[in-house]
Amino acid sequence: MEGNELRAYLDALLDAARFRDYCPNGLQVEGRAEIRRIVCGVSASQALIDAAAASGADAILVHHGWFWKSEDGRVTGHRRRRMAALLAHDINLFAYHLPLDAHAEFGNNAQLAQRLGWTVTGRFAEQDIGFLGTPAAAITAGALAAGIETTLGRKPLLVGDAGRPVARVAWCSGGAQGYFEQALAAGADVFVSGEISENTVHLARETGVPYIAAGHHATERYGVMALGAHLKERFGLDCEYIEVDNPV
Repeated sequence: MEGNELRAYLDALLDAARFRDYCPNGLQVEGRAEIRRIVCGVSASQALIDAAAASGADAILVHHGWFWKSEDGRVTGHRRRRMAALLAHDINLFAYHLPLDAHAEFGNNAQLAQRLGWTVTGRFAEQDIGFLGTPAAAITAGALAAGIETTLGRKPLLVGDAGRPVARVAWCSGGAQGYFEQALAAGADVFVSGEISENTVHLARETGVPYIAAGHHATERYGVMALGAHLKERFGLDCEYIEVDNPV
């Protein structure tokens, strides 16, 4: 498959142009023209690049790419080493941030719901990034956290009343603790995200709505996995997800 054809397909599928984001979405670094093998991962780290190069990948597809607005744009140090490795092996880098959080089928939040047995009933927060839904059966916040631990393979941090009954879940993968108040306004009985901040603890305690921090990396693995599986099925591309361990 031609790289430009893949770029156009992914941009359209994920509606990338719709999002106001903190980084460029789509093809971030151009490599060889023809793509047969894609390595998928959460972040475009040195470890992922090295693994992709060793496996003969033509492209890397990630959720966390490069060129973030808040970063120093100079290509020095670790940025130079990453870029040099990518260019030396002529590998394309595709990255989709908010578009891969929000997609109704292949997005991180949709995939979390699928794995945890939650039914999606609505959206909330900026650009409809956050999801609302219901658990499969009557459950408490503590039991919900236990199910998350089993599914994600990582013990989450639960702040608040573990015994609170949960009829409505709000969730947003990654570093979405800033959406907690919007989740409260949407009527959530619990909010699940990847990260937590100091002030989030007080908000959970004072409102009585538990907050579950399930891990930034742990909550954002499944979107790129699902997208890779879709590309394999639709186009016959060799797509492999490579896990680079991250405890955060």
